[in-house]
Order: sequence, then C-alpha cells, then structure tokens
Amino acid sequence: MVSKHREIALLCALLASGIHLPLSFADDPKAPAASKRRATSSLDASASAETSVYLDDTHVEVVTPTIAGTIKSPTAGWSVSGRYLVDVVTAASADIVATASPPWTEVRHAGSLEGAYEKGDLGVGAHASISREPDYRSLSAGLHGTLDLDEKNYGLLLGYAYRHDTAGRAGTPFDVFGWTLQRHDVNVGLTIVVNRSTIGALQLDGMFERGNQAKPYRYVPLFAADAAEQITAGASVELVSALRLHARPLEALPLVRDRFALTGRLAHRRASGTLRLEERLYTDTWGMAASTTDVRYSIDIGRFVTVWPRLRFHAQTGADFWQRATVVSVAQDGAVTIPAVRTGDRELGPLWTLTGGGGVSVKLGARFTASFQIDGVFTHYLDALYLTRRNALFSALALQAAFD
Repeated sequence: MVSKHREIALLCALLASGIHLPLSFADDPKAPAASKRRATSSLDASASAETSVYLDDTHVEVVTPTIAGTIKSPTAGWSVSGRYLVDVVTAASADIVATASPPWTEVRHAGSLEGAYEKGDLGVGAHASISREPDYRSLSAGLHGTLDLDEKNYGLLLGYAYRHDTAGRAGTPFDVFGWTLQRHDVNVGLTIVVNRSTIGALQLDGMFERGNQAKPYRYVPLFAADAAEQITAGASVELVSALRLHARPLEALPLVRDRFALTGRLAHRRASGTLRLEERLYTDTWGMAASTTDVRYSIDIGRFVTVWPRLRFHAQTGADFWQRATVVSVAQDGAVTIPAVRTGDRELGPLWTLTGGGGVSVKLGARFTASFQIDGVFTHYLDALYLTRRNALFSALALQAAFD
C-alpha cells in the first residue's frame, strides 16, 4: 500500500510548501542588497511544531505531526537544522475496493538533517534524510553550492542529490521481496535582484531515475477489445469487474525515467504585502508534459498579522503508454498476451487540479508566531477508471519560536 501512501504524502508536502525565495528578501525586500545580512547575535535558534490534516472524498485521511529546529550563527555563517515527522494514513479508496482488499492504516516515520556554511560570497550545504514505513524505505543525501555576484544582486546555485528507495510488502523482509529505485537529481539556479522591491529566480532541474517504480500492491485489469469499448471514463468497480478478463497481472512500468523541469519565480514587495508568482514547466521520457502555475499574495495587517490568499493550477498529459482500459489480444485457446508495460495509476493519465485557499500568520510577541493554512483541492481525471474527480481538503496549524 506504500506507494499510494507516498503519493499522498508528497501531495501534502506540496500543499504545505510555499515559493522558496531568499529569506533576506522576505524579511525586507526594500533593503539594499549588500546590507541584508544581519549580525545582531552570535547564535540564533528557532523551533517549530506543526500538525497537518488531509482529507478527500475517496476515503483517504492523512494526519502529519512535524517538529523542526534550526541553530545558526549569523556572524560565523553556519547553520544546522533538523526535521522529524510522522504520517498516519488511513485509506479505503475505490482502488482498494476493486482489489477486494480491506481498508488499511499505515504509519511513516521520516527525519532529515541539513547543514550550511557561508563565507563571503560562497556558500555550501549538505542534507540527508531517511523515511521508513512497513513496506517502503527511502534514503537520500545531497550537496549544493551557492555563489553571490555583484554585491549579492545575482546568485548562482548548483546542487546534486542521490536517493535510494526500496519498495516491498508489509510483513516481508526487504531482502526477500524488494524493488529498488535509484534517483539522481541535478539542479542549476539563478536569482536576480531586479530592484529594491522585486526579485526573480529561474531553476532547471534534471531527475534521472533507474529501477522499478511499479506499485507492489497494484493489479491491472485487462480487457478484450470489444469489452474495452464499453469502459468509459470513471467506469464503476462493478462494471470493470464484470467485463475484465480473469488474468490480473501486477503493474509493470519502464525501468528508466528522465524528468526535466524549468521553474520561474517572481516576488514583488508592495507597501502592504508581497505578490509571489511561480510557473513550472515539466516533461519526461515517458511522454508526460505538465504546467503548474502558483499565485500567492501576502497581505500585512498591521505589524503582527499577515494573511494570504493562494491559487494554484496544474494540468498534465498522460504518459505515452497510458490506457484507461488495457487492451490485450486473446488467442483461440484462451491464452492472453499481457503487455510488457501496463499501469492503473490514474496519476499517470491526463488530469488537471485546481487548488485554492489561504492562511494567516500572527506574531505572538517577540519570539512566537502562529500560523494556520487551509486549501481546497479539486482534481479532474480525464481518462481513468473508477474516478473522474477527487475533492480534498488540506489544513495545517503551526507554532514557531525564535531565540537569540
């Protein structure tokens, strides 16, 4: 069940994340670029606690408590941060019903550690993370470097990360049953301070995956050509069960996938708030293409309160091997020729998603800040079994404390 778990966890992380821009700009973009580094204390520390909840109308629920902390020295230029979270997922979706499986609950533990050091115009950083659940294990580590130019009006980024995932089955050791996936990430970025109120960024990411990305729990229904014509988008579990062939093989996907994404970000500071825009274009060697647009406007209400409305739209084509109903040839003796590549993952098909919501952040004195975020998510699947839409709600409540 773990791969579905990871998809949901990634969705929650995406909803919880904002547009990443230099912190100095977020603090005060009207300050001169060369004077944004503060040295008011030899050591600063911050800690945060957050609980997020995801619910949708396919009977999936995710509760994620998270704690995080950072220690840094503004004068020495170093920082160390860590994060730990627990995902508790409960699911009873149509896919589970279709495979005659009972509802399930899983728990994922994940931790990460990151360090960075800056000296003059140069910066280096490293990070490592581990994630573990009953039938999935993920390990990753990476390095990045930054270079500031022209009194910090331009910034260059170069990064690399490696991830090793193992998917298995609950109750079975990974050395008995385990599908591995290796991923190499390379990213190159440029940040430009346009003027005292505007900053822009451009980043190119390459993700190179080798290994088995299929879901160990996902079985793909097969259809003869005449039966497939009766399977329309959103076909019910009952109709699929009545028309599919007896054979039901496991999902099988190509073992090589190269992904590429180009992301542009722009932030403009106004007297009463900050407008943030993001556009991400994506393509991969599986024939999928996507566009994601994100708009957020943070509005200052006095000195202690900030509110933000947010709108996000994502649209994608399906992978070139995607089929709503997987058609196979049936010989006269009843033998079925099963295609080498087959999937029932609707996230690999054509779809679009609209997310809308917002949040509020309140300063509780000099050291504490509380925030609350809520987003509604509507997804329309254009060519999938069982579902044509999914409605979801995501919310997060957080408390942060800063010390120096």
